[in-house]
Amino acid sequence: MKRVRPGGLAALCALLVNGLMFAAPASAHHSAAMFDHAKVVPLAGTVKEFKWMNPHGWIQVIAPGPAGKTTEWSIECSSINILARKGWTSTTFKPGDKINLTMHPMKDGSAAGFVLKVDLQDGHSLSDHDY
Repeated sequence: MKRVRPGGLAALCALLVNGLMFAAPASAHHSAAMFDHAKVVPLAGTVKEFKWMNPHGWIQVIAPGPAGKTTEWSIECSSINILARKGWTSTTFKPGDKINLTMHPMKDGSAAGFVLKVDLQDGHSLSDHDY
């Protein structure tokens, strides 16, 4: 019969618990493969809503679309920790603000993208990444 080292089972259990604790947050995040990183597209519109939340901030933008209709765009941002380091705050955008942004669009052509830079009406610019 094989003997188990004293503390060996406890160490194994501790290792498994730690592994599970770190795996759960990592599994909640998604890939950025849906964005076309080869394209940089401008978008001018009006802020409908700004969501200051993790794992990503979001800007909902109403912009002119085809045939004179408007299109609502869902623009993904980095985490609020990264945004805060770049000078963004929870009150950076208010509904009705006019903005011009550049983004990586979705590969499938849907009205969404990942923000790179935002130009505000006051001439102030904010970046999400080093762009």
